[in-house]
Amino acid sequence: MAITLSESAANRVQKFLAQRGKGIGLRLGVRTSGCSGMAYTLEFVDESLPEDLAFESHGVTVLIDPKSLAFLDGTELDFVREGLNEGFKFNNPNVKNTCGCGESFNV
Repeated sequence: MAITLSESAANRVQKFLAQRGKGIGLRLGVRTSGCSGMAYTLEFVDESLPEDLAFESHGVTVLIDPKSLAFLDGTELDFVREGLNEGFKFNNPNVKNTCGCGESFNV
């Protein structure tokens, strides 16, 4: 079981953490939402929780709760620029369908 970051995503996370002036890493997860059932969550972390599972990728600590890991195992978080837009992109091999707007998914 593993969660990874692309080099581009790791660089972006490190830049955000430096701008914040604090933080130990990034927390990824899922929540019930949208028309396809689940949505990704992403937040910067100042303290880990006892139940957190930790992964290291390109020098960045990625934390995830055990329930979310079942849906995100094997996922790579990337940071992409497409034209004038830029943002994080989840490359999740478990996804079966996504909604038309791209905000939610199901496995």
